[in-house]
Amino acid sequence: MKKNRVRREAMEARSVDAIPSGNEWQYEPKWDGFRCLLTRDSGAVSMYSKSGQDLARYFPEVVAAALTMREKSFVLDGEIVVPVGGRLSFDDLLQRIHPTASRVMKLAEQTPALFLAFDLLKKGKTELAALPLSKRRPKLEDFATLCFSSKNPFRLSPASLSLEDAERWLTSAGGGSDGVIAKRIDLPYQAGNREGMQKIKRYRSADCVIGGFRYGENLQAGRKVVGSVLLGLYDADGLLHHVGFSSGIKTKDKPALTDKLEAIKNDRSFTGNAPGGPSRWSTKRSSEWQPVRPKHVVEVSYDHFTGGRFRHGTSILRWRPDKKPRQCTFEQVDQRIDRRLLAAVAIPRSALKR
Repeated sequence: MKKNRVRREAMEARSVDAIPSGNEWQYEPKWDGFRCLLTRDSGAVSMYSKSGQDLARYFPEVVAAALTMREKSFVLDGEIVVPVGGRLSFDDLLQRIHPTASRVMKLAEQTPALFLAFDLLKKGKTELAALPLSKRRPKLEDFATLCFSSKNPFRLSPASLSLEDAERWLTSAGGGSDGVIAKRIDLPYQAGNREGMQKIKRYRSADCVIGGFRYGENLQAGRKVVGSVLLGLYDADGLLHHVGFSSGIKTKDKPALTDKLEAIKNDRSFTGNAPGGPSRWSTKRSSEWQPVRPKHVVEVSYDHFTGGRFRHGTSILRWRPDKKPRQCTFEQVDQRIDRRLLAAVAIPRSALKR
């Protein structure tokens, strides 16, 4: 009779504004991928995301590699990433979540994933989660020496007790890392809570052209008002591409902003990529937007720019009447990961060329 195994919960992180300092902290890069708890139990491998989604079917190359390791039973906490063109690509990682088995296998060959391990919770019959991180980390490093190699997709994620290293990682965040993780070295693995781990993201700003807007769903004083503005950047050929949106507009400012943008409504604005392009995530509302003449520039705050767009919604910091729209180019959002981080996880040369 088979035992019903209880799925482990991942340790969570609390968002903070600054890197904590002190002898009780270990620092790690915050990778831009899928958090994953990977378990091997003899001939079976499971991979679960932080939210409990089964990831094993989407990453067959990682499963196959786990089954070749010398250790037959273990639990790793880590991050799944996809290296492309000298950086880690979250967009290519998203494409790996595909419903068709044949497509999954093809993508595993075209854009193979890496598993960046940063904790070891079990080895053999020995449970390690109750040990403090100061004891778990050396055991993970020994495990990596025994089981990881450049011929398989498993890598040891860097860690440091130096605040200087953490500050460098935060400054260079981009292209695959998006900040710093700080963990208490004196605590056991904090499954399901945020007591032992903090995350610090780097926020940047960029000047963008307003190329359009969407009306909000709710009327204000009996009229439609702007719900979000659509942002654009110019490429080297002078084409204006849609790169994201900003929706954090104060209620009191919406009527005046609506008047301002309705006055410059146009038949067309974005001459490159436009909102509402076909994708697996498109909705009906994606195509419901109003183009405007590319006249106004705003400075926005953002955390991630990847695949030619802002990953999340942005926040408007201020209007920039002193800026010409044509000055808003992609150059200002070029994010390059610290090459020393790539070297530390031994990104394959083939990935650097893709």
